[in-house]
Amino acid sequence: MADQSSKYQRWYKREWSGTAEEAFQPKVIKEGILVGSKALAKAPEIYGVPTGVEGLDELFFITEIKDGKPTKKILGGIPAYSVFNITGVSDTGKSLMVEQFAVEQAHRGEKVIFVTVETPAHFAVASLKLRADAKGYDFSSFEDNIILIDAASHVSLRENIPNLTATMEYAINEYGVKFVVIDSVTGLYENMEMKARAIVRRLYSFMKEYNQTALFVSQKRSGHEELSAEAAGGYAVGHIVDGTMVLAKELIMSQYAARLYNKPVGELVRLFRIDGCRMSGHDTRTHFLEITETGLVRILGPIGQQTKEE
Repeated sequence: MADQSSKYQRWYKREWSGTAEEAFQPKVIKEGILVGSKALAKAPEIYGVPTGVEGLDELFFITEIKDGKPTKKILGGIPAYSVFNITGVSDTGKSLMVEQFAVEQAHRGEKVIFVTVETPAHFAVASLKLRADAKGYDFSSFEDNIILIDAASHVSLRENIPNLTATMEYAINEYGVKFVVIDSVTGLYENMEMKARAIVRRLYSFMKEYNQTALFVSQKRSGHEELSAEAAGGYAVGHIVDGTMVLAKELIMSQYAARLYNKPVGELVRLFRIDGCRMSGHDTRTHFLEITETGLVRILGPIGQQTKEE
């Protein structure tokens, strides 16, 4: 445990130390220089992590060269060790999606941290249980695989990122955690969006240091374009992480939209798009998204394909 603590202290010192004066006294950081072979030796093997979201896992792939020809290999999940931004306006299914992910990992016997920033832990875990029930899982058999960090109830966690990362580090070491969900990261920089990119970068760096596969929920303002990757805090928030999934909704109010979506005027359609993934290939098309009556998110076919089939 002492070694792990020193590891965290080294990470904390590297990420958070330094003063404005030091910026005018540049020095060589030799530990920041790695030749390709040494960097590659540290690189983990990339594989797919099942998300528990129907229709999503097949959208990520890697390309292998066999007999001189490229061959697409479906990952069967998001890339392991990736950090994804899940963004959209309210009521698009973001929290449902990350709850399904957390439940899926716990059901598979993995430990997962769920940082709840918007809702107190006892309400958040009740919602997680609903997701498990909807999937036909016995929540009581794996409920302790989910470690909740209640930043909603504790200002010292919500408004002090060093406290939050130290608490996550403790939980990772104590429980052997491999997965982290933060719902929502936007709540960590409310009223101080100028610091948004710095906060997200600290969290991203932390996840990489501890080899976590992570999902960060971020909110869109109502003025943002529905299918853009922009979230509160600006475009650069999404650019820091490994990839972004955009969830959107659109009320059909014109005959053009009715023809495009093959739905009647007045109906609400939900949409999903992967906006980049630097760790693997991904489907770039816009897909229909459905929230079932039991509160599960499903990714359906792409817009053009589904319209033709119908």
